[in-house]
Amino acid sequence: MNYTYILQCKDDTFYTGWTNNLEKRIKDHNDGKGAKYTKARRPVKLVYYETYETKKQAMKREYEIKQLSRKEKIVLIHKNKVSE
Repeated sequence: MNYTYILQCKDDTFYTGWTNNLEKRIKDHNDGKGAKYTKARRPVKLVYYETYETKKQAMKREYEIKQLSRKEKIVLIHKNKVSE
């Protein structure tokens, strides 16, 4: 399974990425081994994700989400809230 996800960073910004192991990827971000962007903005919290059969689909959706405005991302997140 492949995932496209949105993280909320400590500074209240959003980071969008994709992975085939969501749990490990979130841990990596919080351990400072994820993306350069999140390294200085830890801790991060998973606020949204979608599942896809293929890497190509997940990467395509990642690109689409990255094109959204902050307001559009907030609407997306609130429509599909991740339970904590």
